[in-house]
Amino acid sequence: MTALIKAAREARERAVAPFSGFKVGAALQTTGGTIVTGCNVENASYGLTMCAERVAMFKALSEGHRDFAAVAVVSDTASPTPPCGACRQVLWEFGGDLEVVLANLTCETGRFRLSQLLPLPFDARLLGGK
Repeated sequence: MTALIKAAREARERAVAPFSGFKVGAALQTTGGTIVTGCNVENASYGLTMCAERVAMFKALSEGHRDFAAVAVVSDTASPTPPCGACRQVLWEFGGDLEVVLANLTCETGRFRLSQLLPLPFDARLLGGK
């Protein structure tokens, strides 16, 4: 088990999922090796719920991290559980073509590049930016 998956599993235990019961943990690794974690946080107003991947990214950014290598996402499912569309967009915008490692409580279930999960991203290039 990699340190990244282990950190995501531990983060999953802190999830706040009283409505769905679907706990997710994420661990984002910087290019320097620092690991920043996040968990999903549900809200009675479902639209205000925040996914684990975005929590980890926003936390990392707020701590001054800007260069990322990989993200691990852990849920209690037999099949790989990839980031949702909103998380894919945020991960792409701030992390680029990250390695995405998917796992459950016992094993790794998949490994992808973010470009495989979000093949035609919307980003600053389309706005005449970077």
